Amino acid sequence: MRQDIARGFFTSDLSVNEFLLVKEAGFEPLGLVLGSSIYHIGFQQAAWNQNMEMRVLTQAMYHARELAMTRMEEEADQLGADGIVGVRLTIGRYDWGADMAEFIAVGTAVRHAGGELQRAPSGRPFTSDLSGQDFSTLLRAGYRPVGLVMGNCVYHVARQGMMQSMRNIGRNVEMTNFTQALYDARELAMSRMQSEAESVQAEGLVGVRLNQASHGWGSHVIEFMAIATAVIATKADHTIERPALVLPLTG
Repeated sequence: MRQDIARGFFTSDLSVNEFLLVKEAGFEPLGLVLGSSIYHIGFQQAAWNQNMEMRVLTQAMYHARELAMTRMEEEADQLGADGIVGVRLTIGRYDWGADMAEFIAVGTAVRHAGGELQRAPSGRPFTSDLSGQDFSTLLRAGYRPVGLVMGNCVYHVARQGMMQSMRNIGRNVEMTNFTQALYDARELAMSRMQSEAESVQAEGLVGVRLNQASHGWGSHVIEFMAIATAVIATKADHTIERPALVLPLTG
């Protein structure tokens, strides 16, 4: 891919609009970079009537994503990129085994056309899951991304006892054990994401997403993953451009 870059050829999963806006913001796409990790996810038993974090599963899901992200960053570093935009994290399962999954990180490596160093404070290429449009808007407003940060929590939600289930028949009543379990799990994921942001010296987070999935563990074991782009200011004046009216020409 370095030979392709030397002759001015690039690959990208950016849309046409994203590509043009990234170029307008002063960045050149270099190539599509990928990181992958096929990971065996361990086993952990939980009591049926207990709310608890499944720490073995939490660690496995986080470490596998981190391996994929790091390998994607290494590819971008080898291309001389300043960062990666449009990062996507996906999980794929195959027939090799129910306890195995492939974690994939993919994005478009970019480099500042003017030669300005735009890397993260650690010296590594920055990562961001912002679209090309959001990336361009962020730069024009006087901010830049420093890293894609995440936090996760795999949590076992206790089952309701038979007597309690019978008492709730026909009644409107809050299921406090379920409410508290989901609240605690989300809070753990969010706090870990914020800790990652502090470690990269970010001023704040944009585009926060909170995803949940069971990944085949069953209805009472859920993973919450919080993910966002950490940003820092590049200038004191954050002038926001006034929106313009756009009329589509399609029918």
